[in-house]
Amino acid sequence: MPTATQIDLPDLSLVLLIGASSSGKSTFAAKHFGPFEVISSDYCRGLVSNDTENQRATDEAFDLLRTIVGKRLAAGLLTVVDATNVHASARQPLLALAKAHDVLPVAIVLDLPSAVLFQRAHDRPDRRISNYSIQTQYRQLRFAVKHLEQEGFRHVFVLTSPEQVESAVITRRRLYTDRREDHGPFDVIGDIHGCWDELSTLLTLLGYQFLHDDQGRTVDAVHPEGRRVVFLGDLVDRGPGVVSVLRLAMGMTAAGHALTVMGNHEAKLVRALQGRQVTLSHGLAETMAQLAGEGPAFTQQVLDWCCDLRSHYLLDGGRLVVAHAGLKQAYQGRASARVRSFALFGDTTGESDEYGLPIRYPWAEDYRGPAMVLYGHTPVLQPEWLNNTLCLDTGCVFGGALSALRYRSKEIVSVPARRVYAEPKRPLTPPYQGRGDAPHNQRDDDVQHTPGPGRTEQRAQPPGAEAEQREP
Repeated sequence: MPTATQIDLPDLSLVLLIGASSSGKSTFAAKHFGPFEVISSDYCRGLVSNDTENQRATDEAFDLLRTIVGKRLAAGLLTVVDATNVHASARQPLLALAKAHDVLPVAIVLDLPSAVLFQRAHDRPDRRISNYSIQTQYRQLRFAVKHLEQEGFRHVFVLTSPEQVESAVITRRRLYTDRREDHGPFDVIGDIHGCWDELSTLLTLLGYQFLHDDQGRTVDAVHPEGRRVVFLGDLVDRGPGVVSVLRLAMGMTAAGHALTVMGNHEAKLVRALQGRQVTLSHGLAETMAQLAGEGPAFTQQVLDWCCDLRSHYLLDGGRLVVAHAGLKQAYQGRASARVRSFALFGDTTGESDEYGLPIRYPWAEDYRGPAMVLYGHTPVLQPEWLNNTLCLDTGCVFGGALSALRYRSKEIVSVPARRVYAEPKRPLTPPYQGRGDAPHNQRDDDVQHTPGPGRTEQRAQPPGAEAEQREP
């Protein structure tokens, strides 16, 4: 018995079946996919000309095919294209559609021996195709297989024999960002930036109980009611307690007591730890120095953990989205470089402010999605709801506060910063007060906290006030 070939597909993806005529693409598609999921070039020829073999209708047929594919991807539906797809000129428009709709492109290649193709074509009474045409497609396929990943396909599966095709097993998996089955309850915490004392105080207020390793270091925090933390990224840089914050977040994540999304500061830390050239600014130098004091083993653990962080999560049946810089509706539950960039950095208007810094587009002003979006990245004096979105970065490292939202009660719990840990470049603006007042123009890299109106908060002194970095 042949060994089954496992094909693991993201459940939101564009799948291109690639193979010469008579390789069995249509049979394969009918076996593994639903009738509405498969868009066939032959069927589109029939729709536009009443003849599935009318080659003169090919251009019109593929125009129709691409239109249907685009509509399905926009609706968030897995779509399979049944065509030869052996030439790059046929694949590129489809790859462009996948990119435009922020879905993952997947190639399933039926790379059967030419002798098998010739025999199958000869045995088909319903259709005649010359050996010359098959041989041309076969040569194009052989060239294409070497370059599919370079073209942009996220996953490539190659089946090289009739037995492999017959034994193939297709499974579908949710994207790593899709945790809709996870209903919480959650405590969502804004940007920490190494403010260990404030984090430990906040978790204590939220009811978490700390666990320690044999050296007395805090490595986990458990809530007696089963609540879990969601860290909104930017745990590192600027503050004095980066190592303690990371050790706790890593331990809570490993134990299933927390989720963490990547922030732009973690992304930069990854580049630095991988030896890539980065500027040691905005607190990265302090983080690197603190990690150096822990030794290479811990630093490698940090790198591995940060590399596994996701851009965002879709939670609680799709009712909650968490991302470091927020996420507009069109990007929620999608996967692409564009989605990841937005989740980490937000969007820009293309203009610069009087400080020469990029102006951030106030995406939350236009947000109308049904999901609640919780994010950080843009420090504000106090959290304030805007169109079912809430920024929880209240500038702790700049002398503000560290804030959390209890989901779903919407209760905000904040603790004040013990002191100003970093002196940024410009004043922190108040939260949104109307169109034209755009706090989202500012980034956590270049803002300055100024005292503002009282927050909705619970205040408490951090444990071990006599020692700035003492762990609970």
